[in-house]
Amino acid sequence: MSGVIVTNPPRAHAEDVEALAGYGVATVHEALSRTGLLGPALRPIQQDVRIAGTAVTALCWPGDNLMIHAAVEQCAEGDILVVTTTSPCTDGLFGELFATALQRRGVRGLVINTGVRDTAELRAMGFPVWSAAVSAQGTVKATGGSVNVPVVVGGQQIRPGDVIIADDDGVMVVPRQRSAEAVKASEARTAKEEASRLAFADGQLGLDRYGLRETLARLGVRYQSYEEYVEAANSESCTGVGPNVGPGGRS
Repeated sequence: MSGVIVTNPPRAHAEDVEALAGYGVATVHEALSRTGLLGPALRPIQQDVRIAGTAVTALCWPGDNLMIHAAVEQCAEGDILVVTTTSPCTDGLFGELFATALQRRGVRGLVINTGVRDTAELRAMGFPVWSAAVSAQGTVKATGGSVNVPVVVGGQQIRPGDVIIADDDGVMVVPRQRSAEAVKASEARTAKEEASRLAFADGQLGLDRYGLRETLARLGVRYQSYEEYVEAANSESCTGVGPNVGPGGRS
């Protein structure tokens, strides 16, 4: 397998990246019409950490971390390294030594669609990682791949320079060209959520705030007293339709 190492790709504006870091994955995902989420398979090896940065991508051969070595050279302050393989792999492609080199370059973390190892050491050194697996299985350095090319993780295309946001809820990508739009949309979403939070704290129900009573009625969902429900359930039971519900609520 031959490949290419692309140098100095354009990156999202640093001020947009910093702003998005403050909102977190769930808020930005909702603000962008529920797009960009890399799925539930990527999980953090740590807790209570939220980061955002610009993507440097590495496309590796399964069981081979040669291109991660090449990617380290292309990483700069504020980046997040995103690693995937040409076919499924759970081997431990990344560990403490890689993290030491990346931390020295100001890299904010790793998103890897394979395995990671040295997790205790990574947590101790404060280098955040989101991975699809944890595995002590080692790798070789024998096959060419690519760095800073578009890759697909969790069904989402990630281009070098795109914004990666990661926290306890998962990982998402914001296309570089949409970073400013994402900031504005997330700001509006946060303001809306804060208004709802205050309303709920004051006793308002979501059914009323979001007009969901009308939705329930449109869907044919109706209210019954317990006595009406028991009577209806027993009537159905007599015709062989439903269970017999007694006063205790048990069949």
